[in-house]
Amino acid sequence: MNKFFRMMAVGMLLVAASCEPMKMDTYEKNLEIPGHEWAYNYKPAFEVTLQPADTAYLYNIYVNIRHKDSYPYSNIYLLINTQFPGGQPISQRVELPLADVNGKWLGSGPNGVKVNKLDDIYEHRIPIQAKAILNKPGTYKFTFEQNMRQNPLPDIMNVGLRVEKAGLRTNEKATQ
Repeated sequence: MNKFFRMMAVGMLLVAASCEPMKMDTYEKNLEIPGHEWAYNYKPAFEVTLQPADTAYLYNIYVNIRHKDSYPYSNIYLLINTQFPGGQPISQRVELPLADVNGKWLGSGPNGVKVNKLDDIYEHRIPIQAKAILNKPGTYKFTFEQNMRQNPLPDIMNVGLRVEKAGLRTNEKATQ
């Protein structure tokens, strides 16, 4: 019986040791805009949690936008509020281009084609920061606020955040 309890204890210890927090390679989440009309008071939030080993890397950060062909503007302005672990929030106003100078939509679906040929839906993945340094473990919170003159903003279907590893920071070693 004593041998059984020792075996159980060793087994439980092995299971607990193997339950290491998962390291982040890519975070991506998209949220639907209620009624496809983005009001000022709707502020989608995204939380990205980094483990200590994740802080050795650089990150590319993108905003995802999905809209209908009937969206009336060639761009969208956003206020992006970033809350760092244990720090004060930082707010930044960004302009995201959605069409070229001739008015042709820049967004596409898979393989460079429209997502839905009946509804003319366009998707955009727009870089807002390349090789960002996220050097503190913990939760980073990103909040998006539409900052256009029109309220609510019509024909915006989804907004999202993508954070992906861009490589190891100089003079850093990845921990396993």
